[in-house]
Amino acid sequence: MQTRNVYVVAGKRSPFVKSMRKYQDVSSQDLLTASLKDLVSTARLKDKMVGDVALGAIMNSSTNWNIARESVLGTDLSPYTPAYNLQRACGTGLEAALQIALKIANYQIEDGIAGGVDTNSDLPIEVSSKYKNFLLGLNNAKSFGAKLSMLLKISPSFLKPKIPAVVEPRTGLSMGEHCEKMVKEWGISREAQDQLAYESHQKAAAAYDEGFHDDLVFNFKGLNRDTITRKDTTIQKLASLKPAFDKSAAGTLTAGNSTPLTDGSSVVLLASEEACKKNNWTPQAIFKDAEVAAVDFVHGDGLLMAPTIAVGRLLARNNLKLQDFDYYEIHEAFAGQVLCTLKAWEDKAYCKKYLGIDEPLGSIDRSKMNVKGGSLALGHPFAATGGRIIASLAKLLYQTKKKRGLISICTAGGMGVAAIIEGI
Repeated sequence: MQTRNVYVVAGKRSPFVKSMRKYQDVSSQDLLTASLKDLVSTARLKDKMVGDVALGAIMNSSTNWNIARESVLGTDLSPYTPAYNLQRACGTGLEAALQIALKIANYQIEDGIAGGVDTNSDLPIEVSSKYKNFLLGLNNAKSFGAKLSMLLKISPSFLKPKIPAVVEPRTGLSMGEHCEKMVKEWGISREAQDQLAYESHQKAAAAYDEGFHDDLVFNFKGLNRDTITRKDTTIQKLASLKPAFDKSAAGTLTAGNSTPLTDGSSVVLLASEEACKKNNWTPQAIFKDAEVAAVDFVHGDGLLMAPTIAVGRLLARNNLKLQDFDYYEIHEAFAGQVLCTLKAWEDKAYCKKYLGIDEPLGSIDRSKMNVKGGSLALGHPFAATGGRIIASLAKLLYQTKKKRGLISICTAGGMGVAAIIEGI
């Protein structure tokens, strides 16, 4: 069957804020529902049924097992609108858009919503395994004697909670610790990382000053912009920060050149040409193609290097060169990760080994990268980053009438998601 174009119609997101601050009393579901409500209002979707809704979260509680559908039911969308959860670590928002786009491209649905939420202020704290087994045993005890026997086994140690940590189960290392290994391997300096972080903040601040983010970010809890952007930051301030992961003199990753724990949500509306005409929507860009990849980080590959492979495959399938883009949206989980990615694409041996090509992909024009600020300055609520990037890039292409943009997102578990967004 012939496929068809999929259009990015609109995107909305909450202001992104540092965790355990402004959204401390806001649940993941309420935060996600807020973005959906604003999109429903903007796109005039009240009482309308959307083809499907794909939403995700990483730091999610078992009580939110149906968060996507529950969030939809909290809006003015028709209650006949289906929804489902998904999760691909930090690539969740982009993966959600990919799945909705595939359904539209293959005539399964006419329109759909993709997005995600994450808030470390609403952490799914669990009980210990010992306490869980105790509670199950107590619940299954039939007689008073059996229950009394179970109660006598309780220990204060049972009550120690299990708090989620961004640590790789296979290695026991955090993402930051893995990135420290990567920057050492690739010879990325502290100065280069701080410079990229500085540039990200300056670009984000300038974008806010010109009003670029105004219609993308809705007012929530008295905020109408991200609280992480620092217009007044300087190279000197960034250089004064202590290493955050490798605390020795060799450590280069700091709180300044790494994304902070962030709370926020984002959603994007995707549609066919027919749906755009029917609903009088103005499409901003085409969601052209996407690719996922993984690396064997347990046995030596860099944890956050998979986007290099995803981008390589994506370029090959679309008969494009790395330089054939007007904009590059490379997720700044860490400044060091971005710089490792750029260096890998320039490395002939790396491209031969991991991409199977004889020549390197080459360099990009850095002035075209994250031109309205990246995750270091705007924040990174894990599952919400994909939606932020799609909406921002689509608007940028529409405003400038440029031809093509590339998205690259690294994720936990040694995976990466990449996508091509084309101008109209």
